[in-house]
Amino acid sequence: MKKNIRIGTRGSQLALWQAHHVKSRIETLFPELKVEVITISTKGDRITDRPLALVGGKGLFVKEIETALLNEEIDLAVHSMKDMPGEMPEGLVIGAIPERENPFDVMISRENKLLADYPAKAKIGTSSLRRGSQLKAARPDLEILSIRGNLDTRLKKLKAGDYDAIVLAAAGLRRLGQEHEITQYLDEDLMVPAVGQGALCIQTRENDRDISPVMERLDHAPTRFCVTGERAFLKQIEGSCHIPVACYAQIKGNQVILTALVASEDGREVIKRQSTCPEAAPVSTIVDTGRALATQLLENGGKQILESLNSND
Repeated sequence: MKKNIRIGTRGSQLALWQAHHVKSRIETLFPELKVEVITISTKGDRITDRPLALVGGKGLFVKEIETALLNEEIDLAVHSMKDMPGEMPEGLVIGAIPERENPFDVMISRENKLLADYPAKAKIGTSSLRRGSQLKAARPDLEILSIRGNLDTRLKKLKAGDYDAIVLAAAGLRRLGQEHEITQYLDEDLMVPAVGQGALCIQTRENDRDISPVMERLDHAPTRFCVTGERAFLKQIEGSCHIPVACYAQIKGNQVILTALVASEDGREVIKRQSTCPEAAPVSTIVDTGRALATQLLENGGKQILESLNSND
């Protein structure tokens, strides 16, 4: 095993928290190792004035870090799993998925109102087409506006009155100790989370035997099983930030329940289905379940929605 480990990460407040959290876990489990965090600027961090879907989608937050990993400038990379495209670059793998944080989206309200309580034309800010389309489906009378920037920037814009409420991932707020800002949790009945939301992706080089013992200790098997099903769905449906798709797997009893969605950007068309898989099943079964769920959505109107979205690009 290596004596020194270099962790690559974005430079945002949340990304640094996540990288240092992984650093701390490694140092606790392997006190003989020296762990360093290296900050890498990504295109997604540098472009903050336009919606992600207009400038390339979620891959913008990982490409430069993946290049550094392939070039052996770092030994592992820590990403938010929801930022990861369905396809992994050749030579790289998901080395570990630690235990998941709360996977749901949340609303932060300037007047402490719930989503159902807002009047027509209230301004709701989000950076996500997935969130925007589901908000429009639930409340077509609201005005959904784009918002970018780090957490502090978004909260300042909200408190300045630019928005009546904003929608974010619960995990980031909880990790940064700002759970008190949350007005309402939006569960999967109201808003299906993004694939991998709340989970971390620790990315490594394929067959890097030096790092494998560390990854084995960091991996959380139930989280990996669920996220593997979600990512199988994503890959099958060829989803990204460009299109409003969602999939969330949760363990209930001895079953894994996958809830998935494809929606039109205006929220007028929403195709939503569920499927189940035994928790004790082999990984191949959850992969097949995720793929089959994607195929089911496509065959029941999802394909037409996606083709319509692509034709409007």
